[in-house]
Amino acid sequence: MDVVVDPEWKSLHGEAQPMKRRDFMVTSLGVGFALAVSPVSAQTIETSSEGLTAGEVKVPVKDGEIPAYRAMPATGASFPTILVVQEIFGVHEWIKDVCRRLAHLGYCAIAPELYARQGDPSKIGDVNTLVKDIVSKVPDAQVMSDLDAAVDYAKSTGKADTSKLGITGFCWGGRIVWMYAAHNPRLKAAVAWYGPVTRSYHPDGESPIDVVANIEAPVLGLYGGADPGIPIETTQKMEAAMKKAGKTAEIVTYPDTPHGFLADYRPSYRKGPAEDGWKRMLAWFRKYGVA
Repeated sequence: MDVVVDPEWKSLHGEAQPMKRRDFMVTSLGVGFALAVSPVSAQTIETSSEGLTAGEVKVPVKDGEIPAYRAMPATGASFPTILVVQEIFGVHEWIKDVCRRLAHLGYCAIAPELYARQGDPSKIGDVNTLVKDIVSKVPDAQVMSDLDAAVDYAKSTGKADTSKLGITGFCWGGRIVWMYAAHNPRLKAAVAWYGPVTRSYHPDGESPIDVVANIEAPVLGLYGGADPGIPIETTQKMEAAMKKAGKTAEIVTYPDTPHGFLADYRPSYRKGPAEDGWKRMLAWFRKYGVA
């Protein structure tokens, strides 16, 4: 079995030791939607891959490789790069479609499967079980490292311009957007869709409001005013904390709008807020150099 050197072990123990290349729970992306979000709505938008290079790729990480969905224009190069961070349900058809939508606009969009080591969310039909069995076991440090690896992969293709790097994510991924903005100082702009800002998915874990001091990239937050899981007072608190720290942030709250309002495959989809939020996201990326 292949071995790699674990730098974390070295930092703790003073010398490198071999680490077995682990067996990943997810080695390839599934087809369709996660069981937890069925039935799929008839209003689901399907974006063509015509004119694109789109499909699954393998991203090298320190202990093996993880699957990811990558989409970009079929011709040209030096495409601005956007990390697309999955909902709590993993990388399924809607996340792939979001990547294709961005690719048609001239971006290289890549969505790594960030639960690959812990389990396959497509097989779990209950959100509480999904959180308990998979999500709560995915450490933030691992996610940050895997997103860095996705950026490195995109750069290695010779097609992506990772000096123009943005990130967007949804739900679970919306929180990750804030956390990654505090992790990677090279990030140009970030757009978080309805991600919690004052809580973590891990006991004693950090929340976005805990890492405000480290956030360098401008962050746009898009939230629903009727989202019971993310009270308006928490996003107001986050916006105030960013302002106090001298950071660039804008929180947009859509009245009477539920969680998951961009997700057109779900009953939570709201056409007006979704279209307005999408326009705001693209304008944010253009304004801060991801274009």
